[in-house]
Amino acid sequence: MEPFISTPIESELQKSKLRSFQSIYHIEKKSRIKKWMSWTLIVLLIILFLPWTQNIRATGSVTTLQQDQRPQEVNSVIPGSVVKWYVKEGDFVHAGDTLLQLGEVKTDYFDPELLKRTSEQVGAKEKSIDNYNNKAGTAQLQVVALRNALDLKLNSIDNKLQQQYLKVASDSNDLIAAQNELSIYKRQLDAGKIMYDSGSIALIELEKRRANFQNGVAKKISVENKFLQNKQEINNLLIEKRSALQEYNDKIAKAEGDRFSAISAAASEESEVAKLRNLYANYDARNKLYYVRAPQSGQITKAKKAGIGEMLKEGDMLVEIVPEKVQFAVQLFIDPMDLPLISIGQKVRFIFDGFPAIVFSGWPQSSIGTFGGRVAAIETNVSTNGKFRVLVKEDDPTHPWPKQLRMGGGAKGIALLKDVRIYYELWRIINGFPPEYYQSETSSNNGGNKK
Repeated sequence: MEPFISTPIESELQKSKLRSFQSIYHIEKKSRIKKWMSWTLIVLLIILFLPWTQNIRATGSVTTLQQDQRPQEVNSVIPGSVVKWYVKEGDFVHAGDTLLQLGEVKTDYFDPELLKRTSEQVGAKEKSIDNYNNKAGTAQLQVVALRNALDLKLNSIDNKLQQQYLKVASDSNDLIAAQNELSIYKRQLDAGKIMYDSGSIALIELEKRRANFQNGVAKKISVENKFLQNKQEINNLLIEKRSALQEYNDKIAKAEGDRFSAISAAASEESEVAKLRNLYANYDARNKLYYVRAPQSGQITKAKKAGIGEMLKEGDMLVEIVPEKVQFAVQLFIDPMDLPLISIGQKVRFIFDGFPAIVFSGWPQSSIGTFGGRVAAIETNVSTNGKFRVLVKEDDPTHPWPKQLRMGGGAKGIALLKDVRIYYELWRIINGFPPEYYQSETSSNNGGNKK
């Protein structure tokens, strides 16, 4: 047995034709680990001093700032049944286009001539108002005529009274004359009796004086009766005057009552006419509601009622219209801890679902496929998901948002904060500190303007 002789492996490498020796053992290769480690440390140090934009990430969806540009429900104002559909889901309509026709389901509105009959009722009531107004006018004329007649009657009685006063004055003078004449006759009779007893005059003379005295008594009584009759006639005329006043006042009051009654009836009829006109307007408006029209231009979606003759109630949703022209915005939901870091006018970058993007959150300028925005509103009330809603509008005229966006589409937002060094950001993350709180120049200017 031959003794074992040790040979160096280097000599075998030169003699061997196998390449595996050269692959698994490079005895002649020099180590570069120190060089690589040095360069790596240098690069890491350089990276640590590079700028880094702090940011807040949040998810949300595409919406709009204007309420009238959001998807709108078209509801039925009146109850009814579906008679005919003019559109289907997916159709684009213009404002005012007819969507469907409704049929009546309430018995109060079944009459096809309802508007015509209501109009006839209004016309009849208006004629009744004219009649009552004419009656009131006639009563007014009657009142004027009665007042004129009363004035004539009173003037006539006053004239009679004036004449009667003159007669009474004349009778009073006649009565005084008759009394004076009777006194004379009485003295003559008394003197005649004395003279007859003395025989100075004859009996015939005495009888003659007695006859004159009797005639004077009769004349006085006649004149006195005439005087009293004329005075009584004055009282009769005064009574007649009061009676005429009472009679004509009663007639005038009755005419005034008829006039006011006619005016009241006309006012009542006007009230009925107003009610009927209101009813007519309601009927007319209800007839127009049988045809449901699009409130704005857009696409028809979510048709809830399908079958012909299907019943629906007041306020039931018929279809939904997604507006055609929309100024898009994004609603983001921010954690309460990050809310103090958000301010009006703050810049935000977006990644929209369906649009490819390469994002470097710390270097927004190097990101590809992101879109810019600016905070437009911050709600002060927490949402149902426990976060605060923030509305962001478009703010990048050089790189506008894509036209293919749709309402409700997903979006991821990156709110840009303060620029810091990477080593500081790493130190902040390790210690769990929040990002730097600061106000952007835009938000500060806005706040100053508000103040």
